[in-house]
Amino acid sequence: MQKLDTYNPGNFYDELFMDVGEPRPAAAALIEWLQSLSLEELQQHEKTAKVALFKLGVTFNVYNDNQGVERVFPFDIIPRIIAAQEWSQLQQGLKQRITALNLFLVDLYGEQKILKDGKIPREIIESAPGFLKPCVGIKPPLGVWCHITGTDLIRDRDGQWYVLEDNLRVPSGVSYVLENRRVMKSTFPEIFQTLNIQPVDDYPSHLLDTLLNLAPPHLSNPTVAVLTPGIYNSAYFEHSFLAQQMGVELVEGRDLVVVDGYLQMRTTKGLRRVDVLYRRIDDDFLDPAAFRSDSMLGVRGLLEVYRNGRVALANAPGTGVADDKVVYAYVPEMIRYYLGEEPILNTVPTYLCWREKDREYVLQNLDKLVVKSANEAGGYGMLVGVAATPEEREAFAEKIKATPRNYIAQPTLCLSRVPTLIDNTIDGRHVDLRPYILHQGDDVYVHPGGLTRVALKKGSLVVNSSQGGGSKDTWVLNHG
Repeated sequence: MQKLDTYNPGNFYDELFMDVGEPRPAAAALIEWLQSLSLEELQQHEKTAKVALFKLGVTFNVYNDNQGVERVFPFDIIPRIIAAQEWSQLQQGLKQRITALNLFLVDLYGEQKILKDGKIPREIIESAPGFLKPCVGIKPPLGVWCHITGTDLIRDRDGQWYVLEDNLRVPSGVSYVLENRRVMKSTFPEIFQTLNIQPVDDYPSHLLDTLLNLAPPHLSNPTVAVLTPGIYNSAYFEHSFLAQQMGVELVEGRDLVVVDGYLQMRTTKGLRRVDVLYRRIDDDFLDPAAFRSDSMLGVRGLLEVYRNGRVALANAPGTGVADDKVVYAYVPEMIRYYLGEEPILNTVPTYLCWREKDREYVLQNLDKLVVKSANEAGGYGMLVGVAATPEEREAFAEKIKATPRNYIAQPTLCLSRVPTLIDNTIDGRHVDLRPYILHQGDDVYVHPGGLTRVALKKGSLVVNSSQGGGSKDTWVLNHG
């Protein structure tokens, strides 16, 4: 395929190529095989894959979108490859990070030693929307707060990996990992026989094990359910998919009720006790008696049942404080404080706008920085200074001055790229990576690969699906 022969990685770190016509060793077999296909054949394969994803119902919802609510999740046929040794290092770093974050949450809702020792300013935590005072003193099963985490990683121009952010509340996207792989294996069966690629289809069984592990040991057949906000939620496909794959009930708040001190599920045969709830709704909406009184999505009295140890929740309410982008800046300190180790993974240098000196620097350098709201997600509440107009930068400066605690800034990193099929050509597009980590108490499991999100717009650094991004299959090799 001529287009790959002349593909130019440019002045970026490319995941498949070191230079024009020079594949990375781990990608050499893939590139050789892709070059045996014509551009027309590759386009036909991608069309077939997209039709398959559509038939599988792999969609996401976009709110306030004039093109309709439901969309097929954009998919690119050229995969991303991660060598075995590199993945091993990432695994170690992710396990270290999630272990420290969990110890932080145990401490924060318990003795708060890290605050008393001055490692993190108390006012930063107490002003964090994700810090839930009703959860202070709660002791979740096995001492685990963050059971399912999606950690966003990027690779800079120098080839170094960086953690971009942690997602500990209700991280989404793993269903696309599984369905992308299913479609790729049916589209390109021959390459899967050639390359030794780590499988991903056992994630639902690992997730179910993680959830069952939370149930009281005396229960021989605990009931697990997935709590969804409903069909209009952006990740509803994933909620229903995971429930179906695990063989557990998918419920909405209206299907649940607290009776006799237990969480009960309405069924055609009467009430049935729920022992473990994998909740896919935000903390604020979980229990109108404890949090937002106007919530129609949660279950009144749920927090009290949880506090009494009569139901397990994954993830635990209150984990959102560790998602706060201001708290992110303190994770290296958490690793040193709780584990006595140096961080394995890099964090992005971060300016905290609540600090006067940092704020002055940020306001003077908005054209060079990426500014983020501390608690927004999905690419919203963000300014990419180099791509913004002077008017946009000025408007953002006013926001920072008004609520400095709510903003951080980071240098504009040059995200790595992967060759991507765009219309009638192959061009480099920026990517990130979201691996999924399951904390099972005495073990931390990192699922091989993760969701590679790709910014399909030329030059864009925003990979979120709601902002024009798509996904690629991520191949972790067993050797090399």
